[in-house]
Amino acid sequence: MFVWPSRSPALAPFFLVAVLAFAFTNIGAARDMEGRDNAWIGTWAAAPQPFMPGSLETFRNQTVRLIVHSSVGGGPLRLRISNTYGGRLLTLGKVDVALRTTGADIEAASARVVTFRGRRSATVPAGSMIVSDPVLLQVPALADLAVSFYLPRETPATTSHFLALQTGYVSSVAGDRTGDATFNVGRTINSWPFLAGVEVKAPTAAGAIVVFGDSTVDGDGSTAEANRRWPDVLAQSLNRDAGSRGFGVLNAGIIGNRLLRGSPREPPSEFGDALGESGIARFERDALGSSGTRFVVLRLGTNDIGFPGALAPATDIVGVADLIAGYRKLIAKAHRRGVRIVGTTLGPFEGAIAGPGYYSSEKEAVRQEVNAWIRNGGEFDGVVDLDLVLRDPEHPARLLPAFDSGDHLHPNDAGYAASVAAVPPTMFGAR
Repeated sequence: MFVWPSRSPALAPFFLVAVLAFAFTNIGAARDMEGRDNAWIGTWAAAPQPFMPGSLETFRNQTVRLIVHSSVGGGPLRLRISNTYGGRLLTLGKVDVALRTTGADIEAASARVVTFRGRRSATVPAGSMIVSDPVLLQVPALADLAVSFYLPRETPATTSHFLALQTGYVSSVAGDRTGDATFNVGRTINSWPFLAGVEVKAPTAAGAIVVFGDSTVDGDGSTAEANRRWPDVLAQSLNRDAGSRGFGVLNAGIIGNRLLRGSPREPPSEFGDALGESGIARFERDALGSSGTRFVVLRLGTNDIGFPGALAPATDIVGVADLIAGYRKLIAKAHRRGVRIVGTTLGPFEGAIAGPGYYSSEKEAVRQEVNAWIRNGGEFDGVVDLDLVLRDPEHPARLLPAFDSGDHLHPNDAGYAASVAAVPPTMFGAR
């Protein structure tokens, strides 16, 4: 079910151009074959987060090849590389990008060296992000890209994205292997270290849709290696044919993320800081900071309700008014930037296997009241009723068994597909 209030103002196009690459944005075609102006738009993203304790990947004079899946097509492209949670300088000996064939291998003719202010090597200061120069490569919609980093020094991946649901590859041979068409794999990883985004030049009629939230946005419960996360399925529905306008669809989900608080530190937690900063704290960077953002779809709040007394101190308990106040802050931030923000209701989670006390009848009452406000408050620019889509009609506090991944909290592939089916393409002005 989708509701679009008539009060929504028309949106002026919004484009964010990274200052570091400003001098290079005129490289490549400024117009497409039909004469439309082109501008930078995100085609893939992963929200940076601190590493998971006990799972810190470290690379030593090795090449790491990461696989990502585009949404909108275009070209040239550029990369966003993050050292947001690094405690020291990140040194990139060389970076390469290409179209993937299978596994860790690439199409040799598509391989391109990535430069930074004209140089093949780069350093990223602690707590910072850099944007590459434009790379003259045409990226198809819904295609796999391989991004290869040569890391000459001992490099701990203190900034990463934990739930990639996509295999990454570490070379078995020391040194720079970024351009190797056939990649000799020493080991695999299941995270996306350092890479925060891929952007392409695309027609200005298109724009980026950022899906912002928790593990249900990140894709927990979906099939690995299959790009069946909710944002992936949305990207497929909007970019599957040549007649579509084309939209970048960016995944800004983080497992365990909360709207109002960051990763819990007490009681002693196995997660450390890895569940990220609060949604309010990271919204500007992960949602509004992406190039070409025109819409944000917000799915956040379940963990604020469920965590207290289970995975966070009982004193973290939040009420309906607290969550509404948090949502209003994000709505105001988006509107100040000329971005429309769509709210989604919170799905059911009775029986969730996420820790004792995650669900209770009192928490269910909070969820129901919050959902009533999201549906009827009229403050979001649109509403997608995911609760209606995912709940069991015979037992509305639980996920429909056909949509349950098995943990009674996260949808499976069918549940994510049903979530997208509730979002008509006309919501974004697509045809």
